[in-house]
Amino acid sequence: MPPALPPGVRVVDDHTHVASVVPFSREMSREAVERDQPPVTVYSVDEQLALAQSVGVEGIIDVGCEYPHLRTAVDMAIDHPGVVRAALAIHPNEAVLHGHRGVPGPDGLPVSYKPWHDLGFEEAFDEVRRLCVGNPGVVVAIGETGMDLFRTGAAAEEIQREAFREHIALAKELDLPMQIHDRDAHAQVIDTLLSDGSPDRTVFHSYSGDAEMGRIAREQGWYLSLSGTLSYKGNEGIRESARMVGLDHVMVETDAPYLAPMPYRGRPNAPYMIPYTLSALAEVFGMSVADVARATRRNVREVYGF
Repeated sequence: MPPALPPGVRVVDDHTHVASVVPFSREMSREAVERDQPPVTVYSVDEQLALAQSVGVEGIIDVGCEYPHLRTAVDMAIDHPGVVRAALAIHPNEAVLHGHRGVPGPDGLPVSYKPWHDLGFEEAFDEVRRLCVGNPGVVVAIGETGMDLFRTGAAAEEIQREAFREHIALAKELDLPMQIHDRDAHAQVIDTLLSDGSPDRTVFHSYSGDAEMGRIAREQGWYLSLSGTLSYKGNEGIRESARMVGLDHVMVETDAPYLAPMPYRGRPNAPYMIPYTLSALAEVFGMSVADVARATRRNVREVYGF
């Protein structure tokens, strides 16, 4: 377990997939046993939330970004009032798969069509809208949406861009903040945001940009949500970007079950690991963990009302 935050200091994990932690951890545990390594500890959703609260993580924003996970995220938030809120969208890679079986599949990964991909994108996106409109205060953000040119080939770039634009429009219509997924698509994401006009509260989840992108984020008033990658060696561009936008425009997240911070890189991530990322962020600003934690908590409240 990481060290707990100082007494009275509380934070929110502003982007996680808690329901995914359990099956992912089970798979990691099975693989470890097959390699004659110690098994990975598998925690239930309720155990995850209890562990998080024990170290000072008082709440999470659970992100549903595949069609069958939309309702799951909403139900989790309803079942855990005051502790969980939801963010909903159709992930950019998912947007390509919905109803586009003729489009070349994700680069470097096997094409993995699921039954729900028979739905067209518009039908899937309508479910995002319906759940957002029907659950005010439960759904607090549109996300994660954006573009991903690492997993999806250039032939599908415009499909992603159009899906992204529809999410931008929905965030503005409902006056909700938007969480951006941006992987190997910095220029395309920025161009789309600038041409369409970004929502008032735009957050780059698991920010991965360089200092130049940080400069643009500062000019536009965008927020950077920082994951365990902040602590990885060689990611000075991320750290410099955080310094550029300043303490009033940063948050922390896990993106669990992925992107565990050092010293647990490569292991399943979970909200209770947030103190490690906060420690790395405190080093970036040359401040105490407590002061940085309080700042991220204020920012979450200002952006999401949570």
